[in-house]
Amino acid sequence: MLLSKVTRSQNAITSTLLKRTVVIELFIPGNLLGNETLNLLLFNDGQDAIALGIEDTLNALNEKNKLEPLVVVAIHASENRVQEYGIAGIPDFLGRGSMASLYQDFVMTELLPYLQEQIGMPFNGKKGFAGCSLGGISAFDIAWNNSSYFDLTGVFSGAFWWRDKDLKDGYTDNDRILHRMIRESEGKPELKFWLMTGTEDETADRNHNRIIDSIDDTIDVIKELLKKGYERPEDITYYEMVGGKHDVLTWSKVLPAFLCWAFGRKSYL
Repeated sequence: MLLSKVTRSQNAITSTLLKRTVVIELFIPGNLLGNETLNLLLFNDGQDAIALGIEDTLNALNEKNKLEPLVVVAIHASENRVQEYGIAGIPDFLGRGSMASLYQDFVMTELLPYLQEQIGMPFNGKKGFAGCSLGGISAFDIAWNNSSYFDLTGVFSGAFWWRDKDLKDGYTDNDRILHRMIRESEGKPELKFWLMTGTEDETADRNHNRIIDSIDDTIDVIKELLKKGYERPEDITYYEMVGGKHDVLTWSKVLPAFLCWAFGRKSYL
């Protein structure tokens, strides 16, 4: 079935947990019959949905019949973004990420039931969580901790440097919070991972190996996942964009590749 153009709507949820109104944008494919296998993608930093080109990208891919039926939910961040995003229960060295556990609980206990009621159809296909930069490690963390619900995560230029010790205080790579979380987690969550960097994400090079930190940190995440028993390319896809920068324009350019990887029709995988 060829899907018609997506319907975009903006909704607001009053969150008891976050003590604020959370704005979300829903992108729902047209002419659903109600008997489809329906997929779901949550996307952090939903205030960038227009700049990311989510609606246009979905329409272009659906017009070419490249995607399975997919609902995208873009969750707007608040002024407390650096507190709500991060790794649940482990603030960074400046105390940022202190509300990450509350944000995770909001997603699982307030947002998802709301979405189920609004859509009126079961999300019986694949379910993913994606984000860019700090929103990316938030998406990774929530998917990792709730793998009984989520099937995949996509991280664009992830802030995998997130650490609990400052560089000037004797930092080592063991102080990176997400890498340690993977290493110390019991078991192996049933997830698939799409990790992206740009060769011009930044200029920082902590270890002076002539590879920027964002690439080093992402490759090290992959190494930790491989140690857990995940395999490439079955479980992990790494996308390095030559000339890619740490900006929405870059992420918009790679969005089609991610969506086709995550929710592409079998003939396009």
